[in-house]
Amino acid sequence: MTPTHPGYSGSKDAQLKRLRRIEGQIRGLQRMVDEETYCIDVLTQVSAASKALDSFALGLLDEHLHHCVAQAIEDGGTDATAKIDEASAAIARLVKS
Repeated sequence: MTPTHPGYSGSKDAQLKRLRRIEGQIRGLQRMVDEETYCIDVLTQVSAASKALDSFALGLLDEHLHHCVAQAIEDGGTDATAKIDEASAAIARLVKS
């Protein structure tokens, strides 16, 4: 049986805090462009924002594997295979980005 809530529900507040921090980084980038900040300085901040998003995604994936995929494996059946395939596809998307 599939879990009724996402794997990150136990850390929802922390996840939202991380996303708000990333949102602040993006607003900072907008401000930098508006203020015509030196290109390299903007690119440095783009890199930091990208790394923050990557870190968020990896954390979310980790929670998904430990909660949703683990529960599906414990329950057995075709849902387990589907969850593993789904996680593999998500990993492939992250690696390609």
